[in-house]
Amino acid sequence: MREFVIGKNEAEQRFDKYLKKLLSEAGSGFIYKMLRKKNIVLNGKKSDGSEIIHIGDSVKVFLSDETFLKFSSDKSTNDRIIALPKWNSDNPPFDIIYEDKDILVVNKPSGMLTQKAKDNDVSCNEYILAYLLKEGCITTESMKTFRPSVLNRLDRNTSGIVIAGKTLSGSQNMSKALNERSIHKYYKAVVYGVVEDETKVEAYLYHDEKTNKVTLSDKMSDGAKKIVTSYRPISVAGNVTLLEIELITGRTHQIRAHLAYMNHPIIGDFKYGIDSVNRMARDKYKIKSQMLHSYKLEFEDKKTIVCEPPDIFMKVKL
Repeated sequence: MREFVIGKNEAEQRFDKYLKKLLSEAGSGFIYKMLRKKNIVLNGKKSDGSEIIHIGDSVKVFLSDETFLKFSSDKSTNDRIIALPKWNSDNPPFDIIYEDKDILVVNKPSGMLTQKAKDNDVSCNEYILAYLLKEGCITTESMKTFRPSVLNRLDRNTSGIVIAGKTLSGSQNMSKALNERSIHKYYKAVVYGVVEDETKVEAYLYHDEKTNKVTLSDKMSDGAKKIVTSYRPISVAGNVTLLEIELITGRTHQIRAHLAYMNHPIIGDFKYGIDSVNRMARDKYKIKSQMLHSYKLEFEDKKTIVCEPPDIFMKVKL
């Protein structure tokens, strides 16, 4: 028999969800069978898995050592930890902008994936886990039932603010705020053309998953989703404008495609931009990716997190 006491990063979730993490190699059918047969009990009583577990609750698992080890999360957790990059405090892969007991906010550089696309990728998410392990915020044991993760995604070549939950409650609260759009997200971008007025624009976006490219229209069509983007000019240099953008809806490639649709494509955007302009920016300033940066979060309580873009954003003039 093994007993587990629920801690803060396991609490306030369904019991069956916790068990699927604890016994990550087992199928749902096996877990529910063990519950029915009282081989797994919650606080000494039979459970159907739908209960919400709380700090201090007792979970007893009456399985042989061989069976438990076969289905436990130990192996998969260890494999994931071995695959993590080493955290180098002297040369970190990103800057940490904000940290408290529940969340971590970092400045993801352009060129880094937010999350893995393939098994052998090393993304911002893996570096965050490596940092949290190094700092003792999480342990190998705690990762069996709670694995911190990024909560928002940026395109690989978009830089700026990425949020990660350090605790279960932090992840849940931040995910809820992001989904309900109670957090206002602002970006800065360098675009082609002179923008003189603050503008709020709407369109309908269709995402072709095969090509991972979107198209916009003024009219609704099958599979399209409404998008709303607001932007205002900060400064003009030659034939380019530095914009502040508020992302009111959040769709795939929304800012990049919407600005291109408004005839102000982002400098360095080789998917939605102007080839001749991008070549000019590359030759003159060595710009090889879109000049788009997630730079500010405003919370309901008026707390603000700011991460300014690289200096090159203020230097481009074409």
